[in-house]
Amino acid sequence: MPPKKKTKKITKKNPEKSENDLEAKYRRSILDVAILQDHIALHCESVIKVQSDRIDLRRRLRDMEQKLQHERQDHRDVNSDLSRQYKTMQTELTNKAKRMEKEVSQLKEDLVLCQEELRKEKREREQVQQEKEAIIADLQHKLDNMETDYEKILHETLDSLTSQLSVARQGWEDKHTTLRQNYKELLSDFGLNALHI
Repeated sequence: MPPKKKTKKITKKNPEKSENDLEAKYRRSILDVAILQDHIALHCESVIKVQSDRIDLRRRLRDMEQKLQHERQDHRDVNSDLSRQYKTMQTELTNKAKRMEKEVSQLKEDLVLCQEELRKEKREREQVQQEKEAIIADLQHKLDNMETDYEKILHETLDSLTSQLSVARQGWEDKHTTLRQNYKELLSDFGLNALHI
């Protein structure tokens, strides 16, 4: 009889200790889940910021393209205006050629200056256009690189979270199996069958 009482006291202490261990492990699991949720929230915030930056860059790219289009239109208007002026000057020179030889020579000099100015302006406009196209190409390249980098970060983060959750799940299943086995052994120590309970 006395050995049975000792066995009962020992079996009573072990379940309480197991329950305390189980509660501690449960609290740790809850803390781990909260940490993982915080980690996910931080990554979500960074993804939202990346998307906002991408939208802003696209808007800036559209603005630059519109400015470039306006510049091209201005260039065409200037060319058209200069061509019109040139034709007017030609007509005036033809009408006054017989009477004003000196004025014709002066107007020819003016014409040469206008042509030089036109060539200079064309060169400047082409240079500005090339610089703008280079800036647009550079911004597009940076945008593409940022998209690629953030997609890679997002995939790596999701893969990491998936593997962490898989490891945590495996640990919980192992703990569950161990606890289940311990309870079966305790029930069998009392002479009870776990399937009947």
